[in-house]
Amino acid sequence: MSDYTTTRAFLEALAEGGVKYAFANLGSDHPALVETYAMARQQGFADTLPELIICPHESVAMSAAQGYAQVTGIPQAVLVHVECGTQNIGGMLHNAAKGRFGVLLYAGASPYTQEGELFGSRNEFIQWIQDVHDQRGIVRGYTKYDNEIRTGHNVKQLVHRALQLARSEPAGPVYLVGPREVMEADIPVQQGHPEQYSPVAPAALAPSVVEDIAGALSTAHAPVVVTSYLGKDPSAVPELVALCESLALPVIESVPMHLNFPADHPLHWGYQWNDQNHNPLLENADVVLVLGSDVPWIPTKNRPSAGARLFVVDTDPLKEQMPLWHVPAERFAMADLSTAVGQLRERIEREGVDRGLVEARLASATAEHERQRAEQVDRERPDGDTITPEYLVACVRDAIDDDTLVLSEAITNYPVVNQHLRRNRPGSLLGSGGGSLGWSAGAAIGAKLAAPERTVVSLIGDGTYLFGVPSSAQWVARRYGTPSLTVIFDNRGWKAPKMSTLSVRPDGVAASMDDFNVSFSPEADLPGIAEAAGGAWGRTVGVASELKGVLAEALEVVRGGRSAVLSVHVPEV
Repeated sequence: MSDYTTTRAFLEALAEGGVKYAFANLGSDHPALVETYAMARQQGFADTLPELIICPHESVAMSAAQGYAQVTGIPQAVLVHVECGTQNIGGMLHNAAKGRFGVLLYAGASPYTQEGELFGSRNEFIQWIQDVHDQRGIVRGYTKYDNEIRTGHNVKQLVHRALQLARSEPAGPVYLVGPREVMEADIPVQQGHPEQYSPVAPAALAPSVVEDIAGALSTAHAPVVVTSYLGKDPSAVPELVALCESLALPVIESVPMHLNFPADHPLHWGYQWNDQNHNPLLENADVVLVLGSDVPWIPTKNRPSAGARLFVVDTDPLKEQMPLWHVPAERFAMADLSTAVGQLRERIEREGVDRGLVEARLASATAEHERQRAEQVDRERPDGDTITPEYLVACVRDAIDDDTLVLSEAITNYPVVNQHLRRNRPGSLLGSGGGSLGWSAGAAIGAKLAAPERTVVSLIGDGTYLFGVPSSAQWVARRYGTPSLTVIFDNRGWKAPKMSTLSVRPDGVAASMDDFNVSFSPEADLPGIAEAAGGAWGRTVGVASELKGVLAEALEVVRGGRSAVLSVHVPEV
């Protein structure tokens, strides 16, 4: 055995490609990885490899890597055990894929020899059981790229290509597998050339598309912008603000997983989630520009009028991974959103606008913004001693600063968080990007590693908290010094299935009997899980008069270096 193996070259390539952390759940396919890290510490080359973050559950590892990428834009690595570990990251892989976040996922594979023909041959019974026909097929519906490492002689090429694909928009997860014999093999020292694998440069709109969209927006009487993830790139937010101010374009955020437009701006026209009502702001629009959105509206509930002119600009304008999707737009354009918005703004400034028309739009948009804000303020009062979700979010808003990084996984309270948290700083509010619950538990770890100077606060549901494997996540946070505050909207149940049932069968038997099978009775001690597993500060509060004081105490604990979990009793589901 030499000091240089395929595994060492693999880990070096990760570091060369900007991977600072490898979130790992180890198994029988990883002896070379364990040996390489031990050798690195012994021989003094540990700083050439990613730091290993041990995660007792794969979903925590995957969501932590995603959280880091969400804050920095740089993919990190997740190392898991063969096909079992691969399957355990399933839900979090969905989030990374649907949210378009780069993550490099690596799994070993069962050794392909069984008689000792090669070093690393099978020597444990589990290696026959874990040998499956198509391990890479497990994730192929969710990854941009998958490949097998067959030799160490080109392993750095494979890693750098995988990272290039993961970072190029639309970004997404990639998957590599390596059998034990290959990863254990001695090879000559490999040279990496990461500078040859830069992500694809941002794409711009064609001039004719710029003219079409800018012309429509300039002459419209009631235009509106709809966006969901433009703020994935924080630099795109001020570009959108500048464009909207030049034309008095109001903005609706539909299913937002990022801060896409400052909440306090007079052109902000609120949010859409699973609203089961018509939206007159959309219905009355004559031009709608969709800038980065998978679900700009729900066609059966709140679509624009049939006569509206619709335009779609997106890094993924046709949603190629969605079998059923359509927006009746007259133009679909693939472009980097910040670049496209800048092009539109430059064209508007160059050609000029009808100032009278713009001023009329601004007055109308500001009046609508102020009307919404007044309604929101009215809902921010507690109901006696009962803590309402609106009051809870208002208290959190008043307790944190603009620099705080907030992760939202509040599910049925998603709209409440957006409406009442009122974030204005780009990059300060993040969601999972997908529909698999439990992301925030690991994402808070990744976010804190990415921005150790910032306070991290997660606003989540009680079901979401349990999905996040809190015992594992809190242990990881304690071991690696990534404290955060978790605030739980504890309604002692699973409200989302109840709301889904009522939206389809409002007069059904379940509704008439209030029988939805969603209760979490008997109640679990949610903070107690974090106290036991991670040494966290924990508290449950159910009285409105106590909430502000307890929140202040929790934040002081977190800023002192210890995680905190606050379960807040809101009205029961």
